Amino acid sequence: MKLGIIGRPQAGKVTVFEALTKTEIAPSQRKDSRIGTIRVPDDRVTTLSGIYKPRKTIFAQVEYLLPAPAEHVKETAKEQSIWTQARDCDALIHVVRNFKGYGIEPPTGRSDVQAIDDELVFSDLLVAEKRLERLELDQKRGKKPNPDELRLLKQCHAQLNQEKPLRLIPELATAPVLRGFAFLSAKPMLVLANNDDEDDQAPDWMPSDTGMVIRGKLEQELSRMEPEEAEAFLEDFGIATSAMDLVIARSYELLGLISFFTVGEDEVRAWTIRRDTVAQTAAGVIHTDIEKGFIRAEVLAYNDLMAAGDYAAARKQGTVRLEGKTYQVQDGDIINFRFNV
Repeated sequence: MKLGIIGRPQAGKVTVFEALTKTEIAPSQRKDSRIGTIRVPDDRVTTLSGIYKPRKTIFAQVEYLLPAPAEHVKETAKEQSIWTQARDCDALIHVVRNFKGYGIEPPTGRSDVQAIDDELVFSDLLVAEKRLERLELDQKRGKKPNPDELRLLKQCHAQLNQEKPLRLIPELATAPVLRGFAFLSAKPMLVLANNDDEDDQAPDWMPSDTGMVIRGKLEQELSRMEPEEAEAFLEDFGIATSAMDLVIARSYELLGLISFFTVGEDEVRAWTIRRDTVAQTAAGVIHTDIEKGFIRAEVLAYNDLMAAGDYAAARKQGTVRLEGKTYQVQDGDIINFRFNV
């Protein structure tokens, strides 16, 4: 899963990317787009690893894309080229400047949020109009369009013409027939209010359900410290958890993802699936042969394991159960798949 980091110039996108990926990008390297792969913080994986002491411990992962800045994109169709970089992302992280200083104008958060939404909507409108024109031409030539595609595209066009993002209408944002268009305004979006180091208050323009406050410069400094130093730093500032860890966790939630676990002496691993995935499909995330030869899933909820103390005790308590192929896997399930190939 990949999330694109977007925002107005000087919003702090590079700072956030560096804080998330614990990297440092030299000014000479900032002309290219960059991708960072991040492990999803999960105390459950750490606890399971402590119990089973495996040879390998593997956390779930997400990717973050930092698109090439506008000044380094070719002048031809510059704006479209910038957004093309983000089209293959599953969700967007919108960094909004809410800090002062550095010789730049005071922050204008509310208008910045609207400006980016306007650009996303306009970019999608061009895509929708182009496709509708093609379908109209095909109809004149006697070719019948997919009725669902035509109906939903017309709804998209109407929504976009009203300068409203498609993510506000779930039917349009998640329609399988529209997936190939990779509409930008349909993607889930997390808004980050990038505050001054001393300011941890949410601005009044920040959406309460899809927004959070970060202190980008502070988090960037934190990412460059050794673990012991970082822990002391957090204590000094009275911070319980790094904002970047919270951003990663929120990114995971934003994408509608959950984790199930496989455990053993060889490996403890978190596997990423979408919420409401059934057991047989989840088995295919590990290997297609397990999905094809699926028989049963032996399932134990993580919390039940913690309550019992160990797997054998959980089995005696009756919390280890066998589930069929249509069982909807829950976040935190520990699963042993039974299969035949």
